[in-house]
Formats: sequence, structure tokens, C-alpha cells
Amino acid sequence: MTYPGGKYDVIVIGAGHAGCEAALAAARLGCRTLVITINLDAVALMPCNPAIGGPAKGHLVREVDALGGQMGATIDITRIQIRLLNTGKGPAVHALRAQADKWHYQRQMRNILETTANIHLQQAFVDRFYVKGGRIRGVVTHTGALFEADAVVLTTGTYLRGRIIIGSLNYKGGPNGQLTSGKLSGSMAKLGLRLSRFKTGTPPRVHKESINFDKMLIQPGDDKPLTFSFMGTPASGEQVPCWLTHTTEKTHQVIQDNLHRSPLYSGDIKGVGPRYCPSIEDKVVRFSERPSHQVFLEPEGRDTAEYYVQGMSTSLPEDVQIAMLRTIPGLENVKLMRAGYAIEYDCLDPTQLKLTLETKTVAGLFSAGQINGSSGYEEAAAQGIVAGINAAHYINGIDPIIIDRSTAYIGVLIDDLVTKGTLEPYRMMTSRAEYRLLLRQDNADARLTPLGYKIGLISPERYHVFTQKSASVDNEIGRMQERTIPSTEDVNEYLEGKGSSPLGGHVSAAQLLKRPELSYDDILMLLQETVSQEPDVAAQVETQIKYQGYIEKQMQQVEKFKKMENKALPEDMPYCKMEGISREAAEKLAKIKPRSIGQASRISGVSPADISVLLVHLEQQRRKEGTRHVESTHNTVH
Repeated sequence: MTYPGGKYDVIVIGAGHAGCEAALAAARLGCRTLVITINLDAVALMPCNPAIGGPAKGHLVREVDALGGQMGATIDITRIQIRLLNTGKGPAVHALRAQADKWHYQRQMRNILETTANIHLQQAFVDRFYVKGGRIRGVVTHTGALFEADAVVLTTGTYLRGRIIIGSLNYKGGPNGQLTSGKLSGSMAKLGLRLSRFKTGTPPRVHKESINFDKMLIQPGDDKPLTFSFMGTPASGEQVPCWLTHTTEKTHQVIQDNLHRSPLYSGDIKGVGPRYCPSIEDKVVRFSERPSHQVFLEPEGRDTAEYYVQGMSTSLPEDVQIAMLRTIPGLENVKLMRAGYAIEYDCLDPTQLKLTLETKTVAGLFSAGQINGSSGYEEAAAQGIVAGINAAHYINGIDPIIIDRSTAYIGVLIDDLVTKGTLEPYRMMTSRAEYRLLLRQDNADARLTPLGYKIGLISPERYHVFTQKSASVDNEIGRMQERTIPSTEDVNEYLEGKGSSPLGGHVSAAQLLKRPELSYDDILMLLQETVSQEPDVAAQVETQIKYQGYIEKQMQQVEKFKKMENKALPEDMPYCKMEGISREAAEKLAKIKPRSIGQASRISGVSPADISVLLVHLEQQRRKEGTRHVESTHNTVH
């Protein structure tokens, strides 16, 4: 029996990082939005590491912010430490990472959801979808309530048939002691959606007072006023440090002696885990030649004694966890607050999705986050905002947005999942982006804020600030190209002090800035100027001038990429009937239904020869259509 629960435009199932962004995007675009979550106290929960950002992940957060999303602004005011990583490398891999006050972050994000117009929060289990005529029409909860909507965004994370595993102990459950959803997987399977079984894990949490920090290396935050949001305000209060220590040979011996008790090796864990983030027992086995591994102690907030033991993800029994922790310098007398665990869960095969994140099987049903086979808060948020925008566009009859690989890490993430699929939890990495010099964390606003403004998620006031900044960057680059620096004794003495060769004549400031050993501030010094631009403007100017040649080369590559992306493929392309195409390619093309030649070329198993066949077929179709058009015109005239 069901009863009417209410009518909405968009329903979001789940209130994790994908769900929050999806709901806020849809609501801010004018859709009446219902957010259904198993536990209202777990909105925006961080069940794993207490941090946002890092290489590639930080890029995603800045892109979400540039589109008008919320994650960046929320971490800016709830962080307890922030750092810019990889500063010794090129600008393409510079990345922000912030330690979060987990509970403050949750409270802040929930408050934003509760006070945003068009959003209603509801605590319930969704048991099944209501589908009619191949279109989503709503959902039914465990209490029998039927909530109607023409668009639904699935953001269930790791909660579908979740199973917690600690040694020989296993039980139904979601992350961090939460309940799990048991029935929705069955409803998805009935709709013809293919499910996989993945696994992830988390390390123990320990009590601050039982840690001897004197035996560890301090890892402080940066003094600079760094923010994820381009409109952000740095959090007040002293930054809280993290601490570095290492495992020892004794740690590895404890693990080796207890491998027979590990569910990872006993076969009790069936789900596929992430290779890039292995458990400590997996690291000890796979990298047996290494005498130690890094371990970071990360605070979970300002007002808690709980510390996260980064680098020690494990599903070993609790007594083994305590024993191995106590072999690590600084943790000899450690007290466990929460045991580490593994969790298995159901997720979708993401190749069943369009690049809009709408399912190919059910119109109006979108999916975002870990349910799509990804891992990480940042990957979830990035998918969430795109799914929320496209759900709103679906409701309002507007063309969906598709962010391509050359425009943002968001585009790389979604294209990788939808086009290539994933056999393990997918993590965003800078190496996945072909055009990463163009997709820097510092220019995410230049790449995506115009789109956010066009969609309606960026206010006119914020867009005005953005255009002013863009003008400042352009003007300063022009000024650097026009200003010259003479070859004087003082100038050459300064250059030699910087390890740079002296000038043989006058050069432009821009030309001199291209030298790797010189900075924008050095150029201002040589120009005898004391007033510089805002730090974010100066960073843009320096990067664009220093890497001009590389940037122009990547822009040329992008032009070639876009030509292939603009060669559209119809959804009903008869791949299996086409001559000259391999059977494997035909089957995979029919399954993925790529929207363009470019996307087709990235499908595993589709060769350059297969792409040539597709191009010939498209050209033949174009000529036939052209002939039909001429004949139609001829008949009309006569």
C-alpha cells in the first residue's frame, strides 16, 4: 500500500557530497526539490578522511565552485588547516588541500540545505522507483509514501546493501555506524540497470591524549590566506597541524603474522577495492621490499580528541589493529576510538549513463557520486552539481550541459566513467587529464564561471567580479609585454644574484619573466615597482607568460580534439550491421552509444581502423542527406 507523499520537480536520494550539490543546483535553478536521506544527522558526512582537496581533487572543488557549487565555500569557513601542495612542481599540479572540522562542515552544509528556497529534507529509506512509460515518475519509501517527480537524482554513495567487515566480523551497515539501504538495489535491477560490487576501507581513529607527538614531524598549514572558493573568506582561528610518522619492521611483522586473519586474503571480501589506495596489509604484501610507509595523524576537528590515522586503512581484527598501531613511533600507548573497517556496496556500471549523467534505461533518472563507481568526496560533488543542473534542465525543457575533457577535470571524470567504465573505485588524478596545463586549479573560474553564469548559478554580482579579474589579468599581461627592462649594471647584478644570465640589451618584462628562475615579484623589482596585482591575478599573469608556448601547443591539440567531438553520432547508429567494423567494437559502440566520434575513439576495444569506418559511414550519410535535400528542393521548385 502506498499513500501520497507529495509532488516535486526533482527528488535527490541521498545527502552526501553528491546529493548536497545536486539538490542545491536544482533548487537554485528554480526546481522544487526533495532530498531523501537515511539519516538527517549524516548530511554531508565525511566517513573517511577529514579533508577536502589534494592533487586533481582540489581542481574538482575549484571547478565546482566556479560553476556555482557549494563545497569550496563550505570548506573555506570550516577548515582547520589549508596547504597548497606540489609547489615545487609545475602549475598544472599545484593543488589545495584543507583539513576539515568534520562536524562543523556537516552542520554548515545541512544549514545551507535547510535555508535554501525550494529544498525540503526528509528522513526515509527509498525502497523502489516509480516508473511509467520508460520515464521516472517518483519514488516509494519504506513507509509507503509515494513522492512524485519527473526527475530523480540517485546519490546513494556506499549505502546500497552495505556490508561492514572487521576481521571475521561482518554485518549489514553503512559508513561510520550508519544504517544501510537493502531494497533499492533490487528495484534498480528490475529496471535493467547492471550493478557491480565494490569495496573501500577506512583506518582506525585514535585519542589525541594517547599520542606522543614529540616522536613525530609536524606538518603545519600555509600562512597565506588560501581559499577554495574564488569568492571565499578564509576561516578564522589558528591552524591545527597534522603529524607525520612511519610504520616500522615490527609493524610489518605484526601484519604478516596475522594475514591469515585478514578478510582481504581469506576471501571474505568479494568486492573490488582501489589499487591506488590499498590497505596497510595490502601495502605490506605488495611492497615487501619497503621497510616503512608514511603515516599521517590528522585531527578530525577543533573540539574533538579524535585523530584519523591516514595511511593505515585496514580490515584486520581490532586486536591486531591495536597491536600494529603500537609499533609505530608516537603511538606506543595509543588508545583506539574507532576501529578501521572495509565496506562492500553495490554500484552502477557507469557505462549505462549518458554524458549528462542520465541513465540510458530510464528517462529522467540521473546518477552521481560513488554509486557511479567513483571514490572521494570531491569526485562525488563534481558529478552531483552536473546531475543537479541537468535534472533541472530536463524538467524545464532546456538542453543539458556536457562538460568536455578539454574544459575541466569534471569533464575528464565523467567521460572516463561513462565512456571507459571502471573495474575498481575511480579516483581523479592529474595524469588522467590530457590538457592539464590548461586545466589548472588557478584558472577554474576562467574556464567555468561563464558557463555557471549562463546557467544561472552564478550571480550577476559575482560575474562582475570575475570579469574585472579577467580584465586585470589581460591588462597586466599586455603591460608586461610592453614594458622593457634595460641592460644596466644594477639589473645584471640582480639577475646574477638570482642565478640568471645578464642582459645583452633591452628586453620586455614578459620575455624576462619566461626565465624559470625569475618570478613576477622579481620583474616588479627590476621595474622598480612596489605595487603588485592581487595574488590570484599575479599567479595567472606569471603562469600564462611563463608557459605561453606550452599553452599554445595544448590549445592546438584541443582544436583537433574538438573537431572529433563535434562529429556527432546518432543514438540509433546500426553498429552491428556496419561492414568493416570489428565485432568487439560494434558490441561496445552499441552498448555505450557514444555521442561523437571523439567519445567513440576513447572506448576500450575500438581501434583507429574502426574509427575510420565510422568516419566513412558518416560521410556517406552526409552525402545521401545532401542528395535528398537537393531532390526535395528540386521537387518543390517544379
